[in-house]
Amino acid sequence: MTSTLTAQLHVPVTAKPNAWNDGGLPAMDLCTLLLEDRVVTIGVTALPRQPDSLNRLITGAGKVDPLTELGPGALITESRMVFTVGDRAVRITPAGGIDRSTADGIDRAKAVAIALATRNAVPTSLRDARQTDAACQLSNSQAEGFAGAQVQLRRDYRVRGALTCIWGTYDATVSIVEAFDQPTIPEADRTPPPQLAPVGQPGYYLPDKGELVFRLGRRVVRVTGLTNPPRVVPLATLQGIVDPMMPLFLR
Repeated sequence: MTSTLTAQLHVPVTAKPNAWNDGGLPAMDLCTLLLEDRVVTIGVTALPRQPDSLNRLITGAGKVDPLTELGPGALITESRMVFTVGDRAVRITPAGGIDRSTADGIDRAKAVAIALATRNAVPTSLRDARQTDAACQLSNSQAEGFAGAQVQLRRDYRVRGALTCIWGTYDATVSIVEAFDQPTIPEADRTPPPQLAPVGQPGYYLPDKGELVFRLGRRVVRVTGLTNPPRVVPLATLQGIVDPMMPLFLR
């Protein structure tokens, strides 16, 4: 894909190492392309798409227009494109937007070229729905209890030793994400300030995001619960999900 785009766009196109999952709803497997130094993030739904997947992926992105080059139902805004490939939904997000005349943006023609190349690559790049780490099993029953069913999706992996655990169904996603050596917790700077949580030093609860975030030594841990339709996730529920794994984070 990168060599094809390099020849077609007449600029160096490379893929950054490592893929990840955003823990969203729908949960998306992500990777990053670099057009010279311009960042483009490509996401593919980790589970088969639902009838409302494209609408959920485009909501809040501004004025929406049809993206006829990618077929029926494909949509484009100044910040992203969404379309389907087989039973998956795809989202492409250039960091600087599309046709916005920003230094890190790309024009529509390049965006469409990336989308067409992605459409060709997706069928041979899909990952198995279940990727597990034994450490995440400690919270499996709590996560499935939140989801209300046995989950169809597991995305457990480590990035430079930091653990990510993701459980997903078509209507709920639970994630526990560990990060090392983060000097600050960005959520703490929100206005109005977030609610303090009785875990970590410090810890914060963000009910509008369904998130609990806290620091334990050099670790920052984020616990998130998302549902469709959206509902408020109590702090006690998020604490209950992460509690079986707390001994790992206290080491």
